[in-house]
Amino acid sequence: MFTIYTFGDSILDCGRYNPYGIHPAQLIVRNDDLRFPKFKGRDLSSRGPATYIHCAVDGATVDDLPRQIRGLTVSEPAAALLTIGGNDLIQGLSGDTGAGVAAFERQLDEFLQNLPVRPVLLGTVYDPTFGDDRRNFLATPPEIARQNHQRVNAVITRLGQQYGAVVDLHAHFLRGDPSWFTSVIEPSLTGASEVRRAFLETILAMPP
Repeated sequence: MFTIYTFGDSILDCGRYNPYGIHPAQLIVRNDDLRFPKFKGRDLSSRGPATYIHCAVDGATVDDLPRQIRGLTVSEPAAALLTIGGNDLIQGLSGDTGAGVAAFERQLDEFLQNLPVRPVLLGTVYDPTFGDDRRNFLATPPEIARQNHQRVNAVITRLGQQYGAVVDLHAHFLRGDPSWFTSVIEPSLTGASEVRRAFLETILAMPP
């Protein structure tokens, strides 16, 4: 049995933002052929026995990650999916002058060292404004917020390369449209499927 573990925030824990309670991990393990017919046969269950354990929590920041693995035991083979950083940016890192992103990196690195799952697939933080400063929803001026968004994604990229793989949600979602979001920043049903798409492509490209 191959197990997918999810950690982090609402990019992976977005079931409450659609009427069906669907989140990316369940689609990765077993596609909903009725709602997403183009993904029929493109899931882990089509390759063999697979399941998921969902530990990600809507609203989580890097401070919350250690609680998500408390008491966790892992049976191989497995892989971890992790999305983090968006709420950290909203709650202050968007206006950081240096020390905050450095602390974010230290905390995330420590969490990954203690995470008993390998490999880890880290998703970058997407941009629900599609690069349009007129859509800025933060108190921070957009030119500063974008610099810190880039810095956080650079941290995620470095650590993803160190502990497993990077899933570039930022680049993928820039090719999308507003229907991928709900409540301004959360993945909609379509968005959940697109998060699935990005992670699934990386998972299926990995060695068995």
